[in-house]
Formats: sequence, C-alpha cells, structure tokens
Amino acid sequence: MVSFECDYNNGAHPKVLENLIKHNDARPTPYGFDEFSERAKKRIREAIGMPDAQIFFLTGGTQTNATTIDSMLYQYEGVICVDSGHINVHEAGAVEFTEHKIITLPSKEGKMEARTLRKYLDDFYHDGNRDHAVHPGLVYITFPTELGTIYSAREMDDIYNVCRYYDIPLYVDGARLGYGLMAEGCDITMPWLARHCDVFYIGGTKIGALCGEAVVFCGRQAHKHFFSIQKQHGAVIAKGALIGLQFEALFTDDLYFKLARHAIEKAMLMKQVFKEKGYEFWLDSPTNQQFVILPDATVDELAKRMEFTHWGQAEGHRTICRFVTSWATTDDDINELKRLL
Repeated sequence: MVSFECDYNNGAHPKVLENLIKHNDARPTPYGFDEFSERAKKRIREAIGMPDAQIFFLTGGTQTNATTIDSMLYQYEGVICVDSGHINVHEAGAVEFTEHKIITLPSKEGKMEARTLRKYLDDFYHDGNRDHAVHPGLVYITFPTELGTIYSAREMDDIYNVCRYYDIPLYVDGARLGYGLMAEGCDITMPWLARHCDVFYIGGTKIGALCGEAVVFCGRQAHKHFFSIQKQHGAVIAKGALIGLQFEALFTDDLYFKLARHAIEKAMLMKQVFKEKGYEFWLDSPTNQQFVILPDATVDELAKRMEFTHWGQAEGHRTICRFVTSWATTDDDINELKRLL
C-alpha cells in the first residue's frame, strides 16, 4: 500500500546506512564523545558558517523539544507558542510535563506574527501584577510550521527583533527544517537562520536518518550542564556514535539538502495531481505537507488503498486530509495516487 501518511516511516537513506555499516566495528567512545560525532558537528558548523556553535545530538523531536526548552527556562517561566504549534498540539503535554506552561498566541496559517508577540509581551510587562503570573521565558516557532507553511526572512527577522528587544531567546523547531529551506519561494538559508535565532535543531528523523536531531546553540550559550539535563530527560544515548555517524553522512556532499529537495519536487507533483482533479486545498503549502479537502466518500474509498492522515472535518460532508511526501517518495507513488483518484 502506498503511504503518504508521514515522512518518517521509511528506514534510512542508503548512504546513511553505509556509514553505519562501514564503522560498525569501530568501538567508539560512548555518549557522543566520539570522533564521528565530532566530525558531524564540524560539518554542521561549516554548513551554518559558525565555527563556535554548540551542538548536541538527541534521538527524537519531542525529546529534543522538552529537553531543550526545559534547559532554557527557570521554574517560574513558560514558553510562548502559537495555538497550532507542535509542542501545543502534538506532543502529549511533554513540555507541561517538565512543569513549564505553554503560553499560546493566535496563529495565521500556522505562523506567529511579530505584532501579536509584541503586543502580548508589551501587555505583560505593563501589568503591575505580572509577578503573580507565569513569566514568558522563551519564544518557540517551527520552520516549516505544523501546517506546512514557511516564514519569510522578513517575518522571522521581525520576530527575532521582538525577542531581542525583550531579551527573550528564540527557539526554532526544525524537525522538517530541510523541507522548509528547500521550498520554492523560501528566502532563508541555514547560515541566515543561525544568525536570526538563539537555538534551533536540524531534524534527521524525517529527512533520511533512522533517528536523530542536532540541537544547535548559535545566538546564546547552552546551559553549562546541558549534558546533565539531557541525562535527566533520558535523552543521552549510550551509543552516541549512532547519531553522529548519520549526521556525518547527511552533511556530506549536501545530502541533507538534496533529500529535502527531492521531497519538495514530489510534493509539487502531487499538488498538481489534486489541482487537475479539481480538489480544493485547505491552505497553500509550499512544503512536503499538502492539506486537501476531499468528499467523505472519496476519503473512505481512498483509505482502502492508500495511507494518509485525516486532519479534520470540513463543511459539506468533506474531510481535510494531509498527504506527506518524503526523501523516499517515488514517481510511482505519485502515479498511483493519480490512478486511484
């Protein structure tokens, strides 16, 4: 059965597997203090043009968000996030489990607006009773967003300027970072991003790796005991080289970006298939996530032959469905979708 359910249900790209197999008998130092992890970090630093960036490897997105956010907040602080943000809707309260409140703001097509953020912070700091409230200690956004939309450089710069004005760090969730950077119309690069936020992570799980995320502290220093905080969160993998080797492969010969570009190309082909059939889109996404509104009868029939996500209800006995391409999507997958429709 063809699957457009998500972008992490394949194994790993062959070059990633080759690097793991090649060094299977190397017996590296555990916990990420190995030569392969150091080489991977060096290549990431070169890719972002920041030789002093601090980089930590974790295994999955939710673990990365909960650990990183917890490390950056005092006990009385919360994290600002849009209502549709990933940590607010799809992480089962992982951040709240660390006893930090998520402070939600309204979104526009999944994105945070600088003016909304500024108004919230301005109101907070002009409130004489603010010491009785949860203090905003971090701003969280995703790139691309949970809805597959992307920020322009201007939009992100405006947000970062607000953060700097109020001396609040900006954290960018990059689980699908490559798919955002390679999207048509994106005017953000990885080096640019590293200079317009305080910390971000490069998602490997969804872009060619078996597992793994690389947290990059670029605008601010990581907590001096970040490793210990990782340990508390169960986020230190004993076989740390497992992730280092994968990122070493992903950041060799621009493989990470090539895989992301492949997924975008297939997503645009898929988008055209739906357009040719006359289906309506819930919103316009330039990335690998496409949200299509289908009649319920079509959804029922298609679900018998293809995997995708039922995202929500639409008017007139219709359903919003999410179809996702990945680095592993093929032309045959797209052709089968076209045939079934």
